[in-house]
Amino acid sequence: MTIPVPEWGRDYVLRFMLGEEGGGPDLPAVEGPDDSDRPLIVIDAGHGGRDPGSVGESESGARVQEKDIVLALALALRDELLREGGIRVALTRSDDRILPLADRPEIARLLDADLFLSIHADSAGERADVAGASIYTLSNEASSEAAARFAARENNADRLNGIAIEGQNENVSAILVELSQQQTQEDATEFSALILREGEGSLAFHPQARRSAALAVLRAPDVPGVLFESGFVTNQADRARLTTAEGRAIYARVLARAIRVYFARRSDSDADP
Repeated sequence: MTIPVPEWGRDYVLRFMLGEEGGGPDLPAVEGPDDSDRPLIVIDAGHGGRDPGSVGESESGARVQEKDIVLALALALRDELLREGGIRVALTRSDDRILPLADRPEIARLLDADLFLSIHADSAGERADVAGASIYTLSNEASSEAAARFAARENNADRLNGIAIEGQNENVSAILVELSQQQTQEDATEFSALILREGEGSLAFHPQARRSAALAVLRAPDVPGVLFESGFVTNQADRARLTTAEGRAIYARVLARAIRVYFARRSDSDADP
């Protein structure tokens, strides 16, 4: 940052806003039943603020931004879960703001969430024929070259958007992956399978719908996390589903069913002697 020097002999004061040492992210409100025993899911709408994420163009020439699509999906899912009741819900962002990547899973950890779902949308560049939703879980090794490229792009979001990332490095990231509890990862894998099962016949999935990669947003060692790629903003059919109230309602119903089945299974497992 460059600060211009005032003229000689002129009095001046420079003031800087400094964050509190060791301060964590601001925690969102938890909505739903006023009962801490009820399961809690944290829904993360990717990107936001000056970070638009993937960008496409509608048939009318209008700019279609990932950050807007995924926020609308997150809000629709929240409303669906609250309408049905029994599950507590928190959103990492409920408006158009940017969040550091590390804050997203940290919010889930600090809220002691039972599940973390990060919602995104992809771009295939000039390949308008590439379409379909996919589900990512955490892994040291990417399931494909495409998954590795996606993880690299998402993990660089902070750097590309000018957010300070001091103290975060590849060694720390690798350690966090290794420390992730085996049960946590098994639970995330089960949840990803439920999304695929509940979405069969309702959502259009990519031929390689289940993927894994070293995604920073999923590196909460004690909260099962899944990244849901809702589709491609560069594909006409996906874009139509993602940008209409009717399309969002289908996504919300599918994801809500998968979440309810997941928590029902956890409840049954906890009840076993």
